Amino acid sequence: MKLKILLIFILPVFLFSCMTPPKNIAYFQDLKMDDQNIRMISDLAAYEPIIKKFDELMITVSAPVLDQLTVAQFNLPMTTYLAPGETDYQQSISVQTFLVDHDGTVNYPVFGRVPLAGLTKSQAIDHLKKLLSDHINEPVVSLKIISFNVTVLGEVLKPGTFPVKQEKVSILDAIGAAGDLTIWGDRENVLLLRENNDGTLDRIWFDLTSSDLFTSPYFYLQQNDKIIVSPNKTRQLESKYSTANSYKLSVYSTLLSALSVLTGTTIAVVSLLRK
Repeated sequence: MKLKILLIFILPVFLFSCMTPPKNIAYFQDLKMDDQNIRMISDLAAYEPIIKKFDELMITVSAPVLDQLTVAQFNLPMTTYLAPGETDYQQSISVQTFLVDHDGTVNYPVFGRVPLAGLTKSQAIDHLKKLLSDHINEPVVSLKIISFNVTVLGEVLKPGTFPVKQEKVSILDAIGAAGDLTIWGDRENVLLLRENNDGTLDRIWFDLTSSDLFTSPYFYLQQNDKIIVSPNKTRQLESKYSTANSYKLSVYSTLLSALSVLTGTTIAVVSLLRK
């Protein structure tokens, strides 16, 4: 009788243990349906990327009352290139860009070296407008960071470097571009690497299962940020075995589980028959 009672409790637990849903897979597990809206810190709402050394910038200048000769000297000339196999120079027209040098400056027409590294986009525009106002009445400045890329590595479906068209991209956008985390990605240990203009490297760990991510000052990414998704413990254990050994271990584990179930069922049937 004791054996039968023991089997009644043990067998269902053993049979359905593999059906238990894995933990720490869902994002932001602390959020509830009736939670209030999350208020992000004010710095995030007004986020702007910071210009860094070796950034590639597209800067164009215009004015409400267009003076072609005055305005043109502050814009790089358009360039044309021959496409392979073509003889017409109008096939490809390209806008030249400014490169932020290692000292944080760009070589700007008329003004020479203009420091821009460390400024936000709006700060850089204001700085250029101030310089141009001595030459142009009410200048209009457009600035775009062309070399805006983020890299996602580790346990994601499509690791790689991704160009960013908009200049306000979050860590979730970057993970989405990489096809999301695999089932083996450790959602509690996602590393962000960010190189600063002063040569330092920020290392920030994120927990994607927590809504604290939304209030992090690193929620929005900067150009050339790197995101590394760590493997979970299951993946780390699997890496200790070769593909062949992993397959053998899986087969042995399946056979052992089947044998255990069969043995338990046989004992239960024999006990009932004896009764």
